[in-house]
Amino acid sequence: MRRERLLPLIIATALFIENMDSTAITTSLPVIAAEFGVEPVGLKLALTTYMLALAVFIPVSGWVADRFGARPVFMGAIGVFLLGSVACAVSQSLGGLVAARFLQGCGGAMMVPVGRLVLLRSVSKAELVQALSWLSIPALLGPMLGPPLGGLITTYAHWRWIFLINIPMGLLGIWLARRYIPLLKQPVKPLDWRGFSLSASGLGLAMFGFSTLGRHLLSVQLSLGALLVGVVLLGGYVRHSLRHPHPLIDLRLLKQVTFRTGVLGGSLFRIGVGALPFLLPLMLQTSFGLSPFQSGLITFTSAAGSMFMKTLAGRILNRFGFRPVLIANALIASLMLCAFGLFRADTPYPLMVGILLASGCFRSLQFTSLNAIAYAEVDQARMSQASSFAAMAQQVSLALGITLGGYALTVSSLATGEPTSAAINFTFAFLSIGVVSATSAWMMAKLPRNAGSEMASRAREGREVAEPKVEQRSAT
Repeated sequence: MRRERLLPLIIATALFIENMDSTAITTSLPVIAAEFGVEPVGLKLALTTYMLALAVFIPVSGWVADRFGARPVFMGAIGVFLLGSVACAVSQSLGGLVAARFLQGCGGAMMVPVGRLVLLRSVSKAELVQALSWLSIPALLGPMLGPPLGGLITTYAHWRWIFLINIPMGLLGIWLARRYIPLLKQPVKPLDWRGFSLSASGLGLAMFGFSTLGRHLLSVQLSLGALLVGVVLLGGYVRHSLRHPHPLIDLRLLKQVTFRTGVLGGSLFRIGVGALPFLLPLMLQTSFGLSPFQSGLITFTSAAGSMFMKTLAGRILNRFGFRPVLIANALIASLMLCAFGLFRADTPYPLMVGILLASGCFRSLQFTSLNAIAYAEVDQARMSQASSFAAMAQQVSLALGITLGGYALTVSSLATGEPTSAAINFTFAFLSIGVVSATSAWMMAKLPRNAGSEMASRAREGREVAEPKVEQRSAT
């Protein structure tokens, strides 16, 4: 098998178990909340804490991979993730589940970014879009299988088994990585320990404080205090980064228009998308009265649409270019997010499934485009930092989406006087995140017309090759 196909398929095992785990747990949130004796909205902490751990440790993933080699770091990260999965399976309280999810996130912080770095350093830019598609197709099997399988396990067995189903695939990934992934060890500069302490503590406190403002785990006073201290520490990191010759997170990368658009514009888009796996199963189960299994059978169709679009993304970008696709697609995908809020208990299932399927197609095209355009101007020497920066921003935006979605539900409930599970509250929540997502089109419009020209390609003689001067993102 060609290198640009073999490596993505191996790295996809890590994406598979991460996406399988993340999507399977969302179908079980109401049941887990009932067992732990907390509100379903409070279970957003089990999702955001994982993403918080990713955001905190992703920035050092590139340095660790360069220092110790991509292969051992990738293998060890999968091992830590599997240990966290076992800890989640035996947790007995919301606090215990949150702590176990944080351990999972520590493994995921090295697992997926290091795998992506292997791909970026092993595949030419002309073949990058195609390689990303090969990476995403197997990885999308996780989101496709996760909701129905998680719902099936929760409905007919016990939710704890959800965290154990990814162990065989994780072990397979470790074996394949040991055999086929190159070491890719490179000389490194001294780690920016001061920058790491400022960014890790600042981001951790700010995000955890913001996520717990709804009086879950912490009081309002403690949450506000953590948020304030975190913001101050992040401000200290910004000052430190602009003065340090080799900062951990190089904010100067944002001077490149394609990277800035891919990261900042992509973050706005992902805020809306990040709330979807949390809000949709919650609406289907608590508002419409569906079982976890029935909910999973509906929500998985969005991932099916994503998989279908991965096979066409390269051709669409080649035909229309990055800028027009990113602008129009951001607006269409955001409008479809708002449409989810119009679902009601009597909405025909085929209509729900059709809208979810189409929505998955548009979101997938946007993700592939953002993933590619972000690295269009990044040279190999800075690829490690750029990859870590982009991955960190993705996780922060997804966590913000879940948190904002939860707050939108709470605010709407207070305004309407209806229980949180009322359908009207979900209408307001989906409208809110859809509007935030749509604002990303404004940043996409700032791209040059020929942005990403080196990465656009046409199928020629059975291969994807670059066209001379004819014309990136992720998340899920």
